[in-house]
Amino acid sequence: MKKKVLVAISGGVDSAVTMALLQEQGYEVVGVTMIADSEEPAKEGAALSAAMGWEHHIVDVRKEFKTCVQDYFLHQYERGLTPNPCIACNKYIKFGLLFDYMKKVGADYFATGHYARVTFSDDYNRYVLRKAVYQPKDQSYVLFNLSQQVLSHLLLPLGNYKKEDIREMARNMGIPVAEKKESQDICFIPDGDYRGYLARAGLRAQPGDFVTPEGLVIGKHKGISSYTIGQRRGLGLALGYPAFVVDINAEKNQVVVGAEGYLYQKDCMVDEVNWIAIPELTEPMQVEVKIRYKSAPAKAVIEPEDQQVRVVFDTPQAGITPGQGGVFYQGDTVIGGGIITKKSSIN
Repeated sequence: MKKKVLVAISGGVDSAVTMALLQEQGYEVVGVTMIADSEEPAKEGAALSAAMGWEHHIVDVRKEFKTCVQDYFLHQYERGLTPNPCIACNKYIKFGLLFDYMKKVGADYFATGHYARVTFSDDYNRYVLRKAVYQPKDQSYVLFNLSQQVLSHLLLPLGNYKKEDIREMARNMGIPVAEKKESQDICFIPDGDYRGYLARAGLRAQPGDFVTPEGLVIGKHKGISSYTIGQRRGLGLALGYPAFVVDINAEKNQVVVGAEGYLYQKDCMVDEVNWIAIPELTEPMQVEVKIRYKSAPAKAVIEPEDQQVRVVFDTPQAGITPGQGGVFYQGDTVIGGGIITKKSSIN
């Protein structure tokens, strides 16, 4: 009897090839597309499935998506943080609601088109999440919230391939979206104007002070939601040297601006940690840490501290940004990850 797989399908080439590969491997495949902010992906997923002869379901998650992703995005900016909404969506929607839908259709597995790998590790005696073989497309950073339950039922067939391989497969398989371009924008902000989105969502910009790391007022900002750590352009300041946003103080409604050297910090705290390769952290561990989706992993020691994790880098890192994910690796294995809450104080 064939094993049944529920595949999250968006209408793009990655999820379509995921579906086709699993079908070729002998699985009974069922597609599912969520209506989150727009109905367009569901229409595209349905049209693609019809063209390929695949069973297809649509799940309306607009209410949950607004609460868990869009409102989260808004509230994080209100707090002076810079969130990654894909992390929240993966945790609560794709690997939450859609994963639960797997049971409703009687499927044995859930699959997505993410570029990452899942294996059972004898070394850790657990299911582990691993980087994609093709590093430029690796998406393990946004998947650190996966539980052992999800991992034990998860198939990620694209983790061994390059993007060029996937497009070539799509052409050979006769998939009509083989040449479709992939979006680089946040799905609910297709124009890329996140400041405009925040304003439309009701976040009122409160002007405040630009200050130096020493606390000297040097100008007025437009509202803390307009700035992020590491930003250089659009500050409207003439200080006689290249100036960067080096910190945001939401309580005082201040944006701290300084020379590039102030961007480099030795440590940070990470909260809301989900452990994958280990059940918990009980003692210091040598790892590599990614502090942004596109950042290179940096060597560090992680240690438990007050229900959080302190990360101490071997060398200071530039642009550590509260609200972003801090993800811990050993080799290509994700040990765990969480949300950066604060960095060391500016000196």
